[in-house]
Amino acid sequence: MKKAVLFDMDGILYDSEGFYMDITVDVMRELGYTGPEEPIYDVVGTTADGTWKILYDLLDGAYTGNEIRQRWLARNAAHPLDYRAVMFPDIPDTLKRLKNAGIRMACCSSNTPSVINRSLDVMGIRDYFDCVISSEEIERAKPDPMIYLKAAETLGVQPADCAVYEDSTPGILSGKRAGMFVFARKDDRFAQDQSKADRIITAAAELADYILEEEP
Repeated sequence: MKKAVLFDMDGILYDSEGFYMDITVDVMRELGYTGPEEPIYDVVGTTADGTWKILYDLLDGAYTGNEIRQRWLARNAAHPLDYRAVMFPDIPDTLKRLKNAGIRMACCSSNTPSVINRSLDVMGIRDYFDCVISSEEIERAKPDPMIYLKAAETLGVQPADCAVYEDSTPGILSGKRAGMFVFARKDDRFAQDQSKADRIITAAAELADYILEEEP
């Protein structure tokens, strides 16, 4: 049995990817981007800095990364995400099952600490996690394995004894490069390559079933 499960946040604990993508596409159209939407999908799974760089390049430098960021943040502030409303319904029970079985857990997100902390508090699931690792605590973002290796070290668990739950291509590669078993939540919306995952599932409850039924 795995000793720890390391969770990504966006698209894993709650269904935020569609919400954020709608904002991003709208902002890009307002700023004059006339190309297809598919290149914008590359922001899924990246850090904030990585996102602004991708959008800057798609706009051929017409706006600075900070100008794009400010426009995006203003749109998000006007229509904020309700984390609890978009939380996947089986998440609380899944976390409870794993916690009761003695499985250690970490939230490992490319987002900022303020967003991670606020969302976990709103969803009421913070106490299930033994540690939280954000983009500000690592030098190299996903698909580099650093975030998952740091989580394993913090939990005192060997990488081979960890499972990762991800949805994006960079996140899946990060978990695999860390030497961990990777579950991917199936999501066909944004052209994410999930083929490198060890197991593709449709809900967190399946992850708990697999982990808890696995031979010790």
